[in-house]
Amino acid sequence: MSSTYRFTLEKGSKKHYCPQCKQKRFVKYVDLVKNEYLPEPYGKCDRIINCGADLNPYLDGYVKSIVQNKKGFKSYYKSFEFTSEKLNNQTFFIPDEVLKQTQTGYSENTFINNLFSNVKYPFNKYDLEKVISMYHLGTITKGFRKGAITFPFIDINNRIRALQVKNFDNYNHTTGTDFLHSMIERENKKLGKQNPAWLNDYLKNEIKVSCLFGEHLLNKYPNNTVALVEAPKTVIYCNLYFGFPDTTKNLLWLAVYNLSSLNLAKCKALQGRKVVLFPDLSKGSKAFELWNNKANELMKQLKGTVFKVSDLLEQIATEKDKEQGKDIADFLIQHDWRLYRNTD
Repeated sequence: MSSTYRFTLEKGSKKHYCPQCKQKRFVKYVDLVKNEYLPEPYGKCDRIINCGADLNPYLDGYVKSIVQNKKGFKSYYKSFEFTSEKLNNQTFFIPDEVLKQTQTGYSENTFINNLFSNVKYPFNKYDLEKVISMYHLGTITKGFRKGAITFPFIDINNRIRALQVKNFDNYNHTTGTDFLHSMIERENKKLGKQNPAWLNDYLKNEIKVSCLFGEHLLNKYPNNTVALVEAPKTVIYCNLYFGFPDTTKNLLWLAVYNLSSLNLAKCKALQGRKVVLFPDLSKGSKAFELWNNKANELMKQLKGTVFKVSDLLEQIATEKDKEQGKDIADFLIQHDWRLYRNTD
């Protein structure tokens, strides 16, 4: 048996429009007893730095007001905990064959095509094929996400934890984000079809993105310093600019998923490594400060692991760059990648 709070942030990848910044990045609080959403303000925006919307019902008096108005409830917050049996303690993974089905249609992949022919300094075919193979990138070839790229999150034991799907425009700016398991579930519901057994099991996972992007490469490149960024897109750009980890002089580029995903659970796979972190820019350098504090915590928790936060972007960025939340890829793409390759 396990104890769980009655009011909790909604699980899964569903997002709502944020009442503050109006972007579709808002996760609502749900009442697990009534199986309904709390009033609109209660939730958390994924745009932690640029928006900051984060209203917790346990901290602002919402729960207390309900407790005081309901007879038979004790007037303290723990009365709103309830006991439920956890269905299982097992983590379920996406089958290899599902990943393989995405590894096609690269001629329709907007992100890849942009890198090959629609940037100021196009990359060569060999490097693009290599980065596709290294990170097992794929393509959505049909439906309303047609042309999107898939970024698989594969753990250190080569188990597929999640398959992120992203649509990009002709400038490789994100226009849509999804997850393959959610797309399959929605399609089956629309057609009145049963979900495959693996998907029903997978949906039981409380956390879907539970490893680093590129984590499966850690064993292959045990002596490289690890570079950690927020998003998979940045990983791809940095490999293409700075070179691949075939030599220990080059960095092994991984991503955590987003700013708030840097945590102990994900970083355990980095035990004993040297890690350099490159957070995106943010207004008031809040992202840099957040990751710098996290890095100090992680070094205490993971003995023998060194975390250092690069201030490179902070030094070269303008205030406008910070307000726009640019990342290292936004700066790199303005320059010829050949000038960045280590030729020693």
